Amino acid sequence: MESIRELMSDDHRLCDSHFAAVEKAVANGAWDKAGEEFSRFKEAVWRHLDAEESILFPAFEARTGMSMGPTRVMRGEHAQMRELIEAAETALAARDADEYSGNAETFLIMAQQHNMKEENILYPMCDQQLMFQLEALVPQLKSAINFKERTK
Repeated sequence: MESIRELMSDDHRLCDSHFAAVEKAVANGAWDKAGEEFSRFKEAVWRHLDAEESILFPAFEARTGMSMGPTRVMRGEHAQMRELIEAAETALAARDADEYSGNAETFLIMAQQHNMKEENILYPMCDQQLMFQLEALVPQLKSAINFKERTK
């Protein structure tokens, strides 16, 4: 059985690859391509965050009784990342490379730090605390992040 850490870390990498495609298009001045890639990036990130907030975090909180701990911190960071993505999208639509780059760089730094916390602390805790629920949780998470469609 695949672990939560494996699945969700792989999904982080997929989101990263979409982000890199946007960055490449912006660097090449290919604004239409950047907009298309950004749509894929945003959808992937939204699905990931939503899967955590609607499936993974509630299961972890119900099992551990901790609602003021790591999941609360992650939800706060998710809100900040969503704001940065929205700001980057606005700058991209305006074809403002400087504004886009500032928001994108801030997002990248924050996402890297956030992902490290999830991959090295929260996901292993989830795998441990939810070990008897993995058989049900992993398919739910795969469905929420549209895993099959994204791995074709």
